[in-house]
Amino acid sequence: MATPPISARPDLGSLRIHDGQRSESGMGKRIVYAAIPVLLFAGIVVAAFAFRNQKAVVEVAPASRADSAGPQTALNASGYITPRRRATIAAKITGRVTGVFFDEGTRVKEGQLLATLDDADAKRALDSAKADRDAAHAAIADYEVQLRNSQILHRRAEQLQQAGVQTQEALDNATTAVDSLKAKIVLARQQVAASEARIGVAQQAVDNCTIRAPFAGIVVSKDAQVGEMVSPISAGGGFTRTGIATIVDMHSNEIEVDVNESYIAKVAAGQEVTATLDAHPDKPFPAKVRTIIPTADRQKATVKVRITITNLEKYDFILPDMGVKVAFLEHEKPVPKDKGKDKGPEAVAFIPKSAVRSEAGSSFVFLFHDGKVERRAVKLGTERGTDVAVLAGVLPGDSLVVKGPESLHDGDKVEIRTGSGT
Repeated sequence: MATPPISARPDLGSLRIHDGQRSESGMGKRIVYAAIPVLLFAGIVVAAFAFRNQKAVVEVAPASRADSAGPQTALNASGYITPRRRATIAAKITGRVTGVFFDEGTRVKEGQLLATLDDADAKRALDSAKADRDAAHAAIADYEVQLRNSQILHRRAEQLQQAGVQTQEALDNATTAVDSLKAKIVLARQQVAASEARIGVAQQAVDNCTIRAPFAGIVVSKDAQVGEMVSPISAGGGFTRTGIATIVDMHSNEIEVDVNESYIAKVAAGQEVTATLDAHPDKPFPAKVRTIIPTADRQKATVKVRITITNLEKYDFILPDMGVKVAFLEHEKPVPKDKGKDKGPEAVAFIPKSAVRSEAGSSFVFLFHDGKVERRAVKLGTERGTDVAVLAGVLPGDSLVVKGPESLHDGDKVEIRTGSGT
């Protein structure tokens, strides 16, 4: 019997790591471990350098001149330009748009045609109502001819009955025929009136297919195109428009602001206001308080104030929904001459309270110039609304940081936030 072949044993010596290989592998690991702290330190240095060079974003406001004889700012507030006459024009019926005769920015007159809807069905209903009216008119003419003939027969039957030639029954039949025709004529005339009413309804349906401007203004939104379906009621599926256009009467623009209820006592109807648009900070314009809405917002603790713009037609750059800052003005009484010796130092300027910072019992502000901030100690006086008098340290016209990080330091580079108040 043959002996089975002996299987070859695995050569474990091939897996042995030589001394040269072992030394090279250990050296690579030590290099990697040594490089990790260096890389971490480099990353920290780069991040610190980038953070140091990052500019803080701030808002600035100027220091106003202290003039006790002129109008003073009693309160500052922010709001928006809001038109009193703004309308989203919609169709009274559901229909398909067949014509649009305006675009955004188009000036329209009162009653001007804006769009048309498919009026084929409405016109067919109008033609049907007119046909019913004409048929009722024709029936009246026929009944009148029959009535004249029946009246002749009635007179003849009456004469023959009086002569004893015909019976009373023949006379009664002739009388009934006359009365029946008179009733039919009355009914036909009522049918004509009903047809006229249906014609009015059908004509109104045709007129509803034309959409016109309810007042003169400017189109600010085009909400439908030719071929789309419009309806006064939302279909819910998103395929039906509920409006055709939005028109704004630019002559009705006014300012709407929310005033904190803690300061609403400083506002009164007819009070003079100086307003400045965020888009045009170099173009202030006068305004006047029109009304104070007699209710407060419970969530925001504010009261809504509406302000009329004086000579609105002169400012063509005032557009709806623009942001605006307003300063409610008040006239302070001049200080009596006999008290001039007793009064303290006069105010050099007035600055917003939000610009004042405190440290160790002293007040200071950050002045902005040449892209940097400068810390300046100030001596404060009396408060006036949202402003405070400065007796020393600031001059009128200086730009002050009113909003910014608490970590600002003297000499830090900063960037002014776009659209901030000036």
